[in-house]
Amino acid sequence: MDAPESPEDYYARIEAALGDERRLPVAVEEMPGWDIYPYEIDSLKIKPLAPLADAEPARRGEDPETCWCAQPVDPEADGLVWSNDEWKLSTDLAGSGLPIMVWLSPLTHCDLPTMPPAVAAGLGPLIAMVSAAVEELPSVGRVQLAKYGDGGAHLHLLFMGRPARILQFRGSPMLDWEENLPRVPAEVVARNVRPVAEALVAAYGGRLGPAARD
Repeated sequence: MDAPESPEDYYARIEAALGDERRLPVAVEEMPGWDIYPYEIDSLKIKPLAPLADAEPARRGEDPETCWCAQPVDPEADGLVWSNDEWKLSTDLAGSGLPIMVWLSPLTHCDLPTMPPAVAAGLGPLIAMVSAAVEELPSVGRVQLAKYGDGGAHLHLLFMGRPARILQFRGSPMLDWEENLPRVPAEVVARNVRPVAEALVAAYGGRLGPAARD
């Protein structure tokens, strides 16, 4: 059986598709051709491809002793929405451009591939409950989920509320729009996260964080 493809072979395939100035052509028939794509196509160019890195960079918290989870959760941390003895839900009170953006993290130090089975067993029901609570918000049409983990080694699963009835924001271009939208005020963030936190308290116990109380 053949081994999985190497980084060099994957990169070589991309290089083979490069045009002038080491740029990929814009795939107009893909996302740029969608009615929800936020940019005009005529002047759009893909950045030149950078060289293949020597190695993956270290992420924050690779060493459990340096990760935020090495310290007890501060129940009065500004961005804390909800917590219990196993999980916490957080937000950014500086606001995103979306009605709600929260992230769920286990208090056990792990990423998704290294999650202990007992922790993983609780993740699915939490995802379902947070997703349902986010979609109950009047200003939310759908919830989008994302797990990146390129900067931090501790799992942080993002729940992002796509604004209701703004159909241009559907799908993956929503984050491109989000960066350009006006920030949601902190007091509105608090109103939006409170029902989510209250649903979690009702189902899992724990406590409301300051972000859902203020």
